[in-house]
Amino acid sequence: MAKMWAGRFSKEVDETVNAFNSSISFDGRMYAQDIRGSIAHATMLGDCGIISATDAEAIIAGLKGILADLESGELLMDPTAEDIHMFVEAELTKRIGNAGKRLHTARSRNDQVALDVRLILRDEIAEIRQLLRNLLNTLVTLAEHHTMTIMPGYTHLQRAQPVTFAHHILAYVWMLLRDDSRLADTAKRMNYCPLGAGALAGTTYPINRKQTAELLGFTAPVANSLDAVSDRDFCVELANALSLLMVHLSRFSEEIILWCSWEFKFIELDDAYATGSSIMPQKKNPDITELIRGKTGRVIGDLTTLLTMLKGLPLAYNKDMQEDKEAIFDAIDQAKLCLKTFDPMIATMRVNQENMRAAAAKGFINATDCADYLVKKGLPFRDAYKISGTLVAKCIREGLTLETLPLEAYKEASDAFDEDVFDAISLETCLNGRISEGGPSAPAVMEQLAAAKNAIEAL
Repeated sequence: MAKMWAGRFSKEVDETVNAFNSSISFDGRMYAQDIRGSIAHATMLGDCGIISATDAEAIIAGLKGILADLESGELLMDPTAEDIHMFVEAELTKRIGNAGKRLHTARSRNDQVALDVRLILRDEIAEIRQLLRNLLNTLVTLAEHHTMTIMPGYTHLQRAQPVTFAHHILAYVWMLLRDDSRLADTAKRMNYCPLGAGALAGTTYPINRKQTAELLGFTAPVANSLDAVSDRDFCVELANALSLLMVHLSRFSEEIILWCSWEFKFIELDDAYATGSSIMPQKKNPDITELIRGKTGRVIGDLTTLLTMLKGLPLAYNKDMQEDKEAIFDAIDQAKLCLKTFDPMIATMRVNQENMRAAAAKGFINATDCADYLVKKGLPFRDAYKISGTLVAKCIREGLTLETLPLEAYKEASDAFDEDVFDAISLETCLNGRISEGGPSAPAVMEQLAAAKNAIEAL
């Protein structure tokens, strides 16, 4: 395919350079956005009298035909084309003749590509947010079924205090809601139209930038033409939001991996969302969650690529910026793939309530409540803390738990203990005594559930 800029050059570009320079292999996915932007641009050119109404109509009809043929598969992209923008323009000119050559009036590839990237990322954010909503609804449903399922809460991966499975799941709901908020903020900040900025300094044609911005659903044109073509903040912001989303999925995945091990056996993955071993017939491996952990590093790497690519660039456009697409598209693709797989895996896993309850009973996770019991009897907290720790040590030496330790042993440690200590340190009492807002007691969890549902409905 002949280069649109070939008039300046006296010889053909070396084939190796052409392949190195080409971006259609990855920017070809923006064909619909490129055509949508060109239709808006042609509409504006016609309305402003920069090109004739007849030419504008021919261009728009031709672009719609190209879009239909690409989507049906009747038209295939030329792999030798420099990029999707040149491919569409060349195909348009081939179809409608000289009118097609007028499409690029008052436009540069610099503002064109900046537009296409914003358009496709806006579309991708909408899709990712829908996938997030699906997962959030799955998690809320799971939490609703386990408001009374007691399990140990952990610090340092050591059993710490009792919580419910619902409370634990809701922690991830709030994380993911923050992820959605970051995605929404990114979409809001990037929703400004660079079209009309030209290569860097605008154009001498009497264009109407507000019209193209409105036609394409943008809030307004980008205010500065230099910024319009050189800004990729929105790519970095999106990659950052996706990196945090992936970190949250990765942390959740790590817990799933632990929980489905024989050492925990808190949950069991459905057979459709686990794999086996080539040599060990007993194995049921949580490969999905392990891949999510691995892909998290990949998405963080995409963010690092974007930041490093941009950090030394002078204004305005530089060819380095072609590297933005592979990085941000990969981050998007990996996040979408993980969400699409993680959601049904969570929806179909089986929760082993008995094992969760047994683990909570054996972990001395009521030791703090034993100390609080003494505080309510008038002892200073630090004295109560030491007495409770002494009793735990005694239980460990004698193979007992705080629930099975005789009352006489309690009284030897402090006269403040009485028969009611056993009610005070029961798991149910320990759990439901935590009445502070955001805690694991049944009323607090029900408040969280209601708030989470409202937040999801408001998305």
